[in-house]
Amino acid sequence: MLYRRRLRSRIIVSFLLLGFGLTAMFAFATIALRARLEGSLVESWLQSEANNFVQFKRANPQPEANFTFSRQIEASAYRPDRPSIPFAWKDLQTGVYDLEEYDAAGRLRKYKLAVERQPDIVGYLRYDYTQEALTQQQMLITLGVAVFLFTGLAWLIGLWSSSRVISPLTDLARRVGDLSGRDQPESLAPHFPDDEVGELASALDDYAERMTALVKRDREFNSDVSHELRTPLAVIRGAVELLMGNPDLPDKTRQRLQRIDRAALQCTDLTTALLMLSRNERGNGHTDMHKLCLALAEANRAQLGVKPVTIVVEGSNDVFVNAPEAVLSVAIGNLLGNACKYTAEGEVRLIVESDRVRIEDTGPGLSAEDAVRLFERGYRGSGAGGTTGGGIGLSIVRRLCELYGWGVSIAPRAERGAEAVLIFA
Repeated sequence: MLYRRRLRSRIIVSFLLLGFGLTAMFAFATIALRARLEGSLVESWLQSEANNFVQFKRANPQPEANFTFSRQIEASAYRPDRPSIPFAWKDLQTGVYDLEEYDAAGRLRKYKLAVERQPDIVGYLRYDYTQEALTQQQMLITLGVAVFLFTGLAWLIGLWSSSRVISPLTDLARRVGDLSGRDQPESLAPHFPDDEVGELASALDDYAERMTALVKRDREFNSDVSHELRTPLAVIRGAVELLMGNPDLPDKTRQRLQRIDRAALQCTDLTTALLMLSRNERGNGHTDMHKLCLALAEANRAQLGVKPVTIVVEGSNDVFVNAPEAVLSVAIGNLLGNACKYTAEGEVRLIVESDRVRIEDTGPGLSAEDAVRLFERGYRGSGAGGTTGGGIGLSIVRRLCELYGWGVSIAPRAERGAEAVLIFA
């Protein structure tokens, strides 16, 4: 169905149908006209000759009297009650009839039989029009070949004309495709004349210019924000480190400083991840997944407070991923934080495997609709209840996975809760 909607296809099919329709109409009209004229002329002539022959025989009843016809035909006259009249002709009334008979050689012949029936005499004129029938058959074959040839010619004309018509659009599509990946796209309008395609190219240039400006402004903003946040975050972490170096700090103060340090580290990782997303570039690294999961588990334990939830890390301790630790920290941290947020009691398990990390919780689970839409920006599941959040964290995880070619999913578990899977492949 898609092929039929293309402009080139419509032009080709239109010319094809036009050629076929015109030649078919021409063929039908020719056949009908020929048959009408030929039949009318032959029948009129035969009827006239039959009438002349009967009049001649009435005036010249002698057997040796020969009637001369304008064409070579077979003529015979009988009294109406003569038994020698051919059986197939006996009941024929005045008129012209089509007959098919075999000759002495066994060949089928086509005849026109003209009958002139009067009270005292019946005249028969038989005209052999086998040659005319063959001529008509040859004409049908010739017309069929002509229809086929004209249809093929129309198809070739449609193919050629469609190529000529579509070539500017094809060139425009190719040039638009070449624009991908360029920071400053090349103008399209100068390559086309001032026609419909040129107007389309000009409109595309205006749109590309606006989009380029928007993307550039967005990237500059993200880069500036990321760069400006790095300095105060580094100052915060440095100050926390100095304060924690005091051995006389009370335990409660030390815990608060550790929370500040973890929050600053989380902000630094998020800033790095967002900067990579804005630049659409991948970073490299050699991240120990088991070690990272332990650190993220410890950070989330501090945020649980008195909530009766246990975070467990298990699995392989020799799994390394070629990606920056900041990116992996944001991706897994959002999935883990989401599991801890919706688990009122029980446990959350981080399972490190050779090519993935699985996060299982004992929360309320989620519906099939939530599982499909949970990674949409701004979407919050039906079980969000009174929890806070803007539905942005998981959309950042999805974008990071698209950037690195990873897979991510959240699905309900068979017994209870949900399972999030991050696949590094």
